[in-house]
Amino acid sequence: MRANQLIALLQEHDLLLGTTLPSADVDFASLAYDSRKASANGLFVCKGFNFSVDYLQSAITNGATCYLAEKDYHVDVPVILVSDVRKALSLAAQLYFGFPQNDLFLIGYTGTKGKTTSTYLTTNILSHAFPQQVAMFSTINHIIGPKPEDQFKAHLTTAESFDLFHEMRQAVDNGSKVLVMEVASQAYLLDRVYGLTFDVGIFLNISPDHIGVNEHPNFANYLFCKMQLMINSRNCIIDADMDHFDEVYAAAKVSTDPDHIFTYGFAQDDATLAITSSTATLTDSTFTLTTHTTDARLQELATTYHVSVPGDFNQSNATAAILASRLADAAVADMQFGLANTTIPGRMESITTKHHGTIYIDYAHDWGSMNALLSFLHTQFPDHQITAVLGSTGDKGEDRREGFAKALNDYADTAFLTTDDPGHEDPIAIAREIDSRIDHDKVQTTIIPQREDAIRHAITSATNHDLVVLAGKGEDAYQKINGVDTPYASDPVVAEDVIAGLADEQ
Repeated sequence: MRANQLIALLQEHDLLLGTTLPSADVDFASLAYDSRKASANGLFVCKGFNFSVDYLQSAITNGATCYLAEKDYHVDVPVILVSDVRKALSLAAQLYFGFPQNDLFLIGYTGTKGKTTSTYLTTNILSHAFPQQVAMFSTINHIIGPKPEDQFKAHLTTAESFDLFHEMRQAVDNGSKVLVMEVASQAYLLDRVYGLTFDVGIFLNISPDHIGVNEHPNFANYLFCKMQLMINSRNCIIDADMDHFDEVYAAAKVSTDPDHIFTYGFAQDDATLAITSSTATLTDSTFTLTTHTTDARLQELATTYHVSVPGDFNQSNATAAILASRLADAAVADMQFGLANTTIPGRMESITTKHHGTIYIDYAHDWGSMNALLSFLHTQFPDHQITAVLGSTGDKGEDRREGFAKALNDYADTAFLTTDDPGHEDPIAIAREIDSRIDHDKVQTTIIPQREDAIRHAITSATNHDLVVLAGKGEDAYQKINGVDTPYASDPVVAEDVIAGLADEQ
């Protein structure tokens, strides 16, 4: 990466404040924001809320010959000064990795719930249309190529900009032509996708979430950050049934011609695609689309689809995937095959027992997803008892706790409150906060700190007239405790172990 190219790029974005480089006619052999990964003749980026000059000194020791920062630390190597180091890092990463986004058709999903499901559905459709040419960045895992080592667990919904563009470059080098990714609100809050334009941006829904001292200060900021995807997309797709639809549509029109803004929804005569549900069971669903457009590409979408993912709410996610896939040139046959053959780890997985009801395992982690899940189960089995096992994350999403209580009050009969990624908080204090908002005339609650024990109590106390919902963790094989990813067997494994140990199940 040439210094003069980086400086020109920073100037273009009005980020450059100055430099002490004696000459801009130099090459940087590496780029890093982690001092442990700095190497010879490298550019080190000083970022982070708690950045210390000691990190910079360590990077210099490891070979960094220049640094990028918002202040001059007066060390022995030159500095490139910028007004916003996060935005600068994103631009530097794009340059360093050769602007890999230019070789990809980019599809980005945002929304409070449904991002992962929609990302998987879209990826499955496009993988049928373009075998071994589709990359995926989801909350569950990343796929950057066809080999087993090209699939790995995600650490963030949207990675830090350096890692994001690094993985994009790897995907391109592995033959990918399309990338389907989740775009979290913090991706815009923290400028992880700064300077990136999506070919298709999809806004699924919005409800209060990720609001707290370490996240968004309020709902208005949360919504604002999510709407940035619309402003930075060439084509926009919006759920017409969502709250704040008018605001999101207005944001899309800021930079996108209305002919490139597409909508969908149930019984929406003005939407590009209208959804009519045929069946929605606990294992799958079927729906039909009606088109309201003169666009011949989209008129072909007016047919019936079968989705292997359960829940009527997933018909909406599937429709978003259909629209996105069509804009990426997939055929209807690809859509029908992909939707009918999608399995999403940790999403509405079910285990049927002989004597202890049916167990459902889902990543539901906020009011929106929990409400949709419990509401669907209640509708399908109105005469069954619903038992939920859940906690809430620490250090973020504090509003989720009230949301969980609201969903439980509306649909659950029993709740076991337990640990779920407590971070640096006390999981019992989190459970008590949820419990304080529960109507105990409707819901019987028990606080059990150890998640494995809570799952065991929920299953062993259930009868065949019960539905047991294990929410929040899905197939995660760890718990985030005091800054450490602590090994955890995962909800499906714990549930299977409990069932295997029950004498009456033998």
